[in-house]
Amino acid sequence: MPVLRIEQLTKSYGKINAVDNLNLVIEKGNVYGLLGPNGSGKTTTLGIILDILRQDSGTYEWFDGQYGERARVHIGAILETPNFYPYLTAGENLEIVRQIKGASSVNIDELLDLVNLAHRKKSAFRTYSLGMKQRLAIAATMIGDPQVLIFDEPTNGLDPEGIAEVRNILSRIASLGNTVIMASHILDEVEKICSHVTIIKKGKLLATGPVGAILSNDITVEINSDNQEQLISALSDRQYINSIVPKKDWVELLIDESTDIKVLSKDIYEMGIIPTRLVARKKRLEEEFLEITKNA
Repeated sequence: MPVLRIEQLTKSYGKINAVDNLNLVIEKGNVYGLLGPNGSGKTTTLGIILDILRQDSGTYEWFDGQYGERARVHIGAILETPNFYPYLTAGENLEIVRQIKGASSVNIDELLDLVNLAHRKKSAFRTYSLGMKQRLAIAATMIGDPQVLIFDEPTNGLDPEGIAEVRNILSRIASLGNTVIMASHILDEVEKICSHVTIIKKGKLLATGPVGAILSNDITVEINSDNQEQLISALSDRQYINSIVPKKDWVELLIDESTDIKVLSKDIYEMGIIPTRLVARKKRLEEEFLEITKNA
């Protein structure tokens, strides 16, 4: 069941098209990474679907219209730097959020434990590090048991330890079955957390689908022999080879990540082919991303 439908969404700032006829469907229970370079329209898109910004044209609908104008009640979101009362404790700040949201009851201890802040429950917010502030904001989004959680660049500005901690927390939240939409420009973050990815650049949708289908983890093999045509012909019926691309000085193969490279070595030797080049490496997600976005 779709929780969000976006159709022909457009938003401009003068001559700049921040969002350009964007179409997207978000299905229930998936973790979507909205991936794109800085300035690609991710935050603008999130601002529109959260009723913070008004689009120039196009439409969006939450939950198939089930909740009407009260759809926002069923969504938890962080769009900017988290703001809480600096002199109040974590528990007191979350209690205020509970009252604002009108949630009947909240297990604050459980939420703080989820974001690894139980030991700082009684500490004033002003004493928190940036990573701790971000984690408290994540806890606040969970209040009211929202069906959808939205995070905009949740690890921005954090040190490596903070990034790893927030990433683990988001993975834990995703495992609870919530629908999560996360904007990010970090490929590694999307790969480790998200089940689906939507790539946008200059407000345009370039690709969308399961992470494994869009950002492939195939093994890249550079191989050659004295007879390149014979090599290509011999390998063309191997089911574990997903693509064969002739290059100037070698043949590039994309091999399923579950395949042991020894299988390829055994096959070519049994065919009587002696390779003059055989180099295997994981295709970097950055390469995949650049290939998708380079001509957009």
